[in-house]
Amino acid sequence: MVRDYRALHDPNAEYTMRDLSSVSMNLEASRGSRDVHITDVQTTMVDGTFPWTLVRVYTDAGVVGTGEAYWGAGVPELIDRMTPFLHGENPLDVDRLYEHLIQKMSGEGSVEGVTVTAIAGIETALHDLAGKLLEVPAYQLLGGKYRDTVRVYCDCHTADEADPRACADEAERVVEELGYDALKFDLDVPSGHEKDRANRHLRPAEVRHKVDIVEAVTDRVGEAADVAFDCHWSFSGGSAKRLAAALEAYDVWWLEDPVPPENLEVQAEVTRSTLTPIAAGENRYRVTEHRRLLEDQAVDIVAPDMPKVGGMRETRKIADVANQYYVPVALHNVASPVGTVAGAHVAAAIPNALALEYHSYQLGWWEELVEEDVIADGRIEIPEEPGLGVTLDLDVVAEHAVEGEDVFDEE
Repeated sequence: MVRDYRALHDPNAEYTMRDLSSVSMNLEASRGSRDVHITDVQTTMVDGTFPWTLVRVYTDAGVVGTGEAYWGAGVPELIDRMTPFLHGENPLDVDRLYEHLIQKMSGEGSVEGVTVTAIAGIETALHDLAGKLLEVPAYQLLGGKYRDTVRVYCDCHTADEADPRACADEAERVVEELGYDALKFDLDVPSGHEKDRANRHLRPAEVRHKVDIVEAVTDRVGEAADVAFDCHWSFSGGSAKRLAAALEAYDVWWLEDPVPPENLEVQAEVTRSTLTPIAAGENRYRVTEHRRLLEDQAVDIVAPDMPKVGGMRETRKIADVANQYYVPVALHNVASPVGTVAGAHVAAAIPNALALEYHSYQLGWWEELVEEDVIADGRIEIPEEPGLGVTLDLDVVAEHAVEGEDVFDEE
């Protein structure tokens, strides 16, 4: 690619005509791609950290796009339900097809929930497909990139997640042996002091136990890593405020989902009550729901899950709204390498990306699902190949497919 565009007008530049010829060829290729039509959509569920739902969109040009929907019951059936709506359509019309599916499925829950998730899987596959047809990486379809690599935060787990020392030991191991400088641990773990977990109330001894975990981990890794802590919507508003206040003395990257997601007023009240950064968004759908979260200034960090929230462009739209409120984006992610790399393309294309989650560091074959290397030294280098830039290993897909699942057709 010519970076200095003045060179195109320089008669002494040896490569000027070659580059102009390349641009012309790409334009001709893009014109020809308007004649491509979708012929089929297929899914396969892989038994990974979660039952990952992989999606492929097939065309009459022999080019196939691969994506991923957030895991969950009913997603493959919904995608199968939507497949006739895509037959004969041009896969380059990504936005129009996304809105087409939202409208066609409006009576079946396309405002939020699993229907949006299913559409997100198709939309991600369309970005891979469109990138291949136009011979550009997926981030280019989102407007270009701000960064060449994306920081990854490792979601860490131990055999005894309630033991502060065990958490600190694992944090140190992940930093020193695996090369991550960003981590997350769970705080919604049993403390041994619970009387009734259903009422969401934290007794003082329970708060102290959670503070002990935070203190042990942050002291152990020091400035070598940023550490976030996840509550999984477990606590009442009052308990969340007391916990957040107790953590203000520690170097907490963010406290995630301290209260249930439905009541935005309580979410905002917790966020405004503390200096501890509060993150949420994983259980909000599409830009409309995240807009309310941001307009109410109910989060310090917004955390959409790309394969769940509505897809790549929908996540980009959320980031654009967040940017108006100077809020960074930490992408929640529990996906296979396909969804993870798709999320990395989004993170590369937005100015306010903070980090992208990685949830499968203890699964030995995670990266084998694709032919390319994905994570190195706690970073994802953004592929420059067309589309997402990852290639499914169909043998590995077949080896780890959920029992009874059909593996994809060959390209």
